Amino acid sequence: MARGEGAEQCAASLLSVKPLTTEVKTAKPRAQRNRLSVWSKLCYAIGGAPYQITGSALGFFLQIYLLDVAQLDPSHASIILFVGRAWDAITDPTVGFLVSRSRWTGIGRMMPWILFSTPFAVMTYFLIWYVPPFEQGKIYWYLIFYCLFQSMQTCFHVPYSALTMFISNDQKERDSATAYRMMVEVLGTVLGTAIQGQIVGGASNCPNETDVIDSTNSNRSDVPKDVTLDETKQAYLIASGVICIIYVLCATVLFLGVKEKETVRKNSQHLTFRQGLWLVMSHEPYIKLVIGFLFTSLAFMLLEGNFALFITYALGHRKDFQNILLVIMLSGALTIPLWQWFLTRFGKKMAVYFGMTWAIPFMILIISVKSNLIISYLVSMAAGVSVAAAFLLPWSMLPDVVDDFKVRNPDIHGHEALFYSYYVFFIKFASGVSLGISTLSMKFAGYVTGSCLQPEAVSLTLKVLVAPVPVVLIIVGLLILKTYPIDEDRRQGNRKLLQEMLDSAADSESETSALGSSV
Repeated sequence: MARGEGAEQCAASLLSVKPLTTEVKTAKPRAQRNRLSVWSKLCYAIGGAPYQITGSALGFFLQIYLLDVAQLDPSHASIILFVGRAWDAITDPTVGFLVSRSRWTGIGRMMPWILFSTPFAVMTYFLIWYVPPFEQGKIYWYLIFYCLFQSMQTCFHVPYSALTMFISNDQKERDSATAYRMMVEVLGTVLGTAIQGQIVGGASNCPNETDVIDSTNSNRSDVPKDVTLDETKQAYLIASGVICIIYVLCATVLFLGVKEKETVRKNSQHLTFRQGLWLVMSHEPYIKLVIGFLFTSLAFMLLEGNFALFITYALGHRKDFQNILLVIMLSGALTIPLWQWFLTRFGKKMAVYFGMTWAIPFMILIISVKSNLIISYLVSMAAGVSVAAAFLLPWSMLPDVVDDFKVRNPDIHGHEALFYSYYVFFIKFASGVSLGISTLSMKFAGYVTGSCLQPEAVSLTLKVLVAPVPVVLIIVGLLILKTYPIDEDRRQGNRKLLQEMLDSAADSESETSALGSSV
């Protein structure tokens, strides 16, 4: 943090207290003033669930839905995935810029964005999973509603991410709240995967593997179908409806349970969009952190985006793919507390090295051995450990970068949302490119839309996309993160400087209150 900003944030927070209670609040120990209740942390954490629930459903199932249910050409599906993610990426810095210029209201600076975007996000999300009754121009239906949903989701998630800096002035409390958030968000991915997977997974319009084997010497049209395509479409709509209800409930809990603190002084300097971009991009630790996690995040996004197809067509576990995905998410959720302990005990950089490399041998194993359901479950369970690290660490380290920036820039403050929005921008834009290319590669491999059997080239392409490419991306990302300059000593030093600024501001506020009382 910038020294001046930390002081102003504390002062603003204290001055927002009602006059009759000012002296009592000041008399409390500073650690107690900054302390967040477990209830507040839980409500804050629950607010992160909608983003992950919808994200996991879209990440794991949208590609296979567009290809096998909406029955779009792979080239059209790749356009939808790329344009949707690219549009989502562009809206992040735009919304971040607008949020940074938002005025304080009776419910805060971030809460109005979260509150008013929710109904539109829910409506557009539901329409993504609806197959329109026309064939001509179907690609535009999905492009429009996918982009609209991403815009509304951005209006929710960017302010929510920046809310981390406005719930407490204490770094340890923010780290604790972030751990709660990551735990709930990983549980959100479990919930999204479970709802979408269990409802949709049982509605496959393709035959069982045994039926395919028995039909090798018979006419393909004689192979029995489990359900009709219309029933599969209905299953996707039911799953999306359930997720929409959960989205609204989580947003309500966040609004009712979290009190946003006014930590930015009212005469803070407004920056233009270009100035804000230069401000963020000129901070070296931020650049290295973003680029490093860009590569590691791309690795897991490629794995996520192609894993359902990989399990279905490369491994042949069509009836079990939703359960295998669920095992990955459950394993990740259960190991979040382990990673929180690990980064506290050994430092965040060490947690990055260990957490990201853990997945590499299992990625290699799952494409090296012959398809076996038990091995697939075991590998998925082990890979979930790295998924947890990939969820927790970027969001745990971003506040450290913001604090470092504030310590070294005492005259610039109120722009926390920019750091989060530009980070999300780069991640989403790159993921859009990667998913678009990977889906387009399905067309070059000869993917047959709506078919229960795919050529061998499709299987080979999927194996490349879920193991060799992600492994290379992880290694490159770790090499970049090795140069990340904020180690534990620097982080603790920043924390000490910020605490001194907060203490100084509290003392100044106490003197001001005493002077006002005497007058």
